[in-house]
Amino acid sequence: MPIVTIQVINENLTAEKKKQLIDGVTDLVHDVLRKDPERIYVIVQEVPLDNWGAGGFTVSERRAQGFDGLCTCPKHE
Repeated sequence: MPIVTIQVINENLTAEKKKQLIDGVTDLVHDVLRKDPERIYVIVQEVPLDNWGAGGFTVSERRAQGFDGLCTCPKHE
């Protein structure tokens, strides 16, 4: 019974996006570990901006500096 926890910054993640995460992770675990999808548990845990940091700054501080954390690869342009 795999349990996968995904921690994301609390930025009003929509129910649709959460469902996409849960579906995608379930499919990946099923494909890689060959586990029954009905026995794969995925937890989406939203963490407040000020409870998460990188480079010595909270996410709130980094956002104030203009860092949005979004991917800039060609797939997501």
